[in-house]
Amino acid sequence: MSWLRALKETARSGLKIERRRLEPLIAIRGAAGLALVIGVCLAFFGPVVAASSAFGAFQAAIATFQRSWRPRPVLALVSGASLAVSTFLGYLTGSHVLLFMALLVLWTFVAGLAWAAGPTAGIIASSNVAIMLVTITLPTSVAEAALHGTVIAFGGVVQATLIVLFPVRRWGAQRDALADALAAEADYARRLRHDPVAEFDPVPLMTARSAAAVTPRQARRRPAELRGSRGVAERIRPVLASLADPGTGVPDEGPERDRVRELLAAAGSVLDAAACAIRHGDPVRLAAPAVATLKTPDTRELLGGPARRAADRLGVLLADVIETAEGEGTKEERAEATETADAIAPHRRRPTLLRLVPVVLRSMRAELRPGSPILRHAVRVAVVVAVGYLLGAVLPFGHGYWAPMAAVMVMRPDFSQTYARSVARFGGTVVGVFLATVIVQAAHPGVGLAAVLAVVCALLMYLLMGTGYAVAQACISAYVVFLLGMAGEDWSQTVLERVVLTLVGGLLAMVSYAVYPAWETPRLRNRLGDWLASGGRYAASVVDQYADPAERGRDDVRAALLATREARIAWQEAVATAQHEPVRNRGLSRAAADDTQHALAQFSRAAMLMEAHLPEGGATPVPAAAHFADALRGTTEKGAQDVRERRVPRWDAVREALAQWDEEDRLHGQAANPLVRNGVDLLLETLEEFSRGLDDSTAGSAGARSAGRI
Repeated sequence: MSWLRALKETARSGLKIERRRLEPLIAIRGAAGLALVIGVCLAFFGPVVAASSAFGAFQAAIATFQRSWRPRPVLALVSGASLAVSTFLGYLTGSHVLLFMALLVLWTFVAGLAWAAGPTAGIIASSNVAIMLVTITLPTSVAEAALHGTVIAFGGVVQATLIVLFPVRRWGAQRDALADALAAEADYARRLRHDPVAEFDPVPLMTARSAAAVTPRQARRRPAELRGSRGVAERIRPVLASLADPGTGVPDEGPERDRVRELLAAAGSVLDAAACAIRHGDPVRLAAPAVATLKTPDTRELLGGPARRAADRLGVLLADVIETAEGEGTKEERAEATETADAIAPHRRRPTLLRLVPVVLRSMRAELRPGSPILRHAVRVAVVVAVGYLLGAVLPFGHGYWAPMAAVMVMRPDFSQTYARSVARFGGTVVGVFLATVIVQAAHPGVGLAAVLAVVCALLMYLLMGTGYAVAQACISAYVVFLLGMAGEDWSQTVLERVVLTLVGGLLAMVSYAVYPAWETPRLRNRLGDWLASGGRYAASVVDQYADPAERGRDDVRAALLATREARIAWQEAVATAQHEPVRNRGLSRAAADDTQHALAQFSRAAMLMEAHLPEGGATPVPAAAHFADALRGTTEKGAQDVRERRVPRWDAVREALAQWDEEDRLHGQAANPLVRNGVDLLLETLEEFSRGLDDSTAGSAGARSAGRI
């Protein structure tokens, strides 16, 4: 993609406004906390201290809107406390330019590394740097700096207290994540009616898995309907695929296929009902036709073999989903059920806040390596903030901190977000400052009215921040203008400075990424190789179960499956990021990326179908499967290395292992299990399709998709 087109696409993305579900109660709660803090500080300390406290309460409320599975009060407290420390340290060094520059560069570099711990940590850390640049200009002594830091932390405490006293949708984020996973399963069931080999995006299931990790305290308070449904949904997916696949003995057309379609439609209806109940905390309302379809005895008469087993298993799993989603029972019964469930399958543990500190530090330290995108981002943002601060001091304006503040707020580890946010921030700033100027000229607000207008702008920002960054930035710009006006800043001077210096900061951010980029395009082959290697380990673990049927091996299959999903999601995110980068093709064309992605998805699907029919512990072993699994595991590891080094993988060892399997069956006079035999055939077929898609000479004509079935 050319630079001109990349700039055009990112600018359009940054200025895009979307319709999102609004959460007015949460917005009102955040604005009420801000108003309470400003009012108290105005009454006891005056407008300057109130401005500092407002920044703390404002940022603490924003932190609670970030996508995180931790309790919202914790995020508010962490945001307020970290901003208070940043403000106090910034003021202590503010009178010494060199010392403050050293602190600013170090603080910004650490904030850049904080993205290694996740976007929530990165956003909070970046916001601390940006707001610190403003708040350190307000105190006039060390004692006042300590006071400002205290009231900033007080703002976080107030927001956290309001969240505890006036909760809105307890466990709302976890409910949404689990409901989205069940809704994705329902959509998958409906798509399988028309496309028996439809692909499934594992992102909702992985998101629900992240949401299911809780601290011991959370585990004691978690609603009953949030326990267990995710695990059942995980087990439903391969059963749905197995039921729909023609290889299980159901022809493409006829009464058997019609019954399968009816079962899939009923499963989709039940899963949707469970998702709705979990999302809103309501009882499950099932459609009568879906219940009748699942209970009819005709299913066992029409279906046989693997298809009948899949239908029976589907009915059991759907009943488990309904029972879990109901979440009924007395408090004592739910507590007893919780203890029993934890004894059988302990909950996924999330470290407490104190135990999380070494985890975050290890994540940040792991990024201190050459080629790390996070390290490049940290270096880039630290340099830009330092240069922006110096430019702001040199330019004939006051308040030069607005340039570095704009830069640190728009910069992200990837190109598209940085450029999109730069354009959106400037556009939103112009609109917000213009509207604030019109209001000021018309109303000439005093301290009280300015505080009220600032709270109104904050309320609008909390309410509309999900619709687009440009909208949120317009509200923030007006908020800052009113807030600093309340503290005694000149209105007209604020308007001009903010627009010009915001433009300077955005341009610095954009230039920095062009000069010192962290492109994802050159790493696409590494991501693809990681997905191939993890997929090979997953398939080999499944095949190993047929060689040595044992329940203990199911944990290996589960771990390999999760690793495959993580690798697939990393690949998809890399492709989405690289799509808007102004980088020429580095050895992996778009056609090759599409073909290889399809092949690996079908490869994982073949392994998943075999997993749906894993043998029980006492089943007859298949010794030849062990040799095939070893060949598959080793060859995919080597194939992944070939992909990274721009070679086309070969699968001779897998082909030879399959031939040896057939020879052993012939010598022993055994008939291979058709399900297993067709499964390993499809594994090899999809690997060969992967190589054809990767080969530049055939990538353009690799339109014929694999028609293999289990």
